[in-house]
Amino acid sequence: MNARTKALLFGLATVAIWSTVASAFKLTLRHLDPLQLLLCACTASLTVLAAILAVRGRLGAALRVPARDMARCALLGALNPALYYMILFMAYDLLPAQEAQPLNHTWAITLTLLSVPLLGQRLRLVDAAAILVSYTGVLVISTHGNLQSMTFSDPLGVVLALGSTIIWALYWIYSTRSTLDPVTGLFLNFLFGLPIILAATLIFSELPPPSPAGMLGAAYVGVFEMGVTFALWLTAMKYAAMPDGGGTARVANLIFLSPFLSLVFIHFLVGEDILPSTLTGLGFIIAGNLLMRLGARRS
Repeated sequence: MNARTKALLFGLATVAIWSTVASAFKLTLRHLDPLQLLLCACTASLTVLAAILAVRGRLGAALRVPARDMARCALLGALNPALYYMILFMAYDLLPAQEAQPLNHTWAITLTLLSVPLLGQRLRLVDAAAILVSYTGVLVISTHGNLQSMTFSDPLGVVLALGSTIIWALYWIYSTRSTLDPVTGLFLNFLFGLPIILAATLIFSELPPPSPAGMLGAAYVGVFEMGVTFALWLTAMKYAAMPDGGGTARVANLIFLSPFLSLVFIHFLVGEDILPSTLTGLGFIIAGNLLMRLGARRS
């Protein structure tokens, strides 16, 4: 297989896995509370990332990075996985998966907004239009299409879902300053984030019960949502960037398949009837993301 085919296969594998995680969140939250789910998932992810580094012969080096990089990873670990997934799992606990998943998909819009004060970037007219289109979709989804009454299905859940995008955007903005290998950086983030998650679980919840379904679901979330897909996506982008890889934009556009495939899994696995307002709102959100990407490509 040439680089183009490999990039496409790795990209499609990543998107297919990402499309299942919203269902995995919701199904596992039937057996564990958000903090218990996060504790088990983070442990599983840390194990997988350590194994990836060990196979590459980089695990020892990862534990000997300079103190300055260690300190940055500790701060980033407080954002992701600790704070980000705490807020995200609480949102999924309150909202139907078909609402939480599209709302979380607005993180790219949040990233653009935060890049203005934090990175000094300018907000272009096309960016403002993309933001307006995307947040119209947010309103459609969170009000079930009843825009006149502006009655939200679960106000706290909506706030948490949108709040998680702020944490995720902050994490990626500050991650740009890191010079570490991405897998090494993610491993250290989870290594420092795990004690925070454990402390929060002991204070606000309790250690997870011995539920086979809960443990299996948490392991799936940790291995695939937090671990393997990151390495798969990096591999896809690496092949896409090669001379015969077809370009990274071609692979990056595959990500827009994920939220729609996710609704299919949510319907058949979680048992939710997908509302017309969800499809309409998601269409607005995707259109906003595409508009922003188109504007960035032209500039």
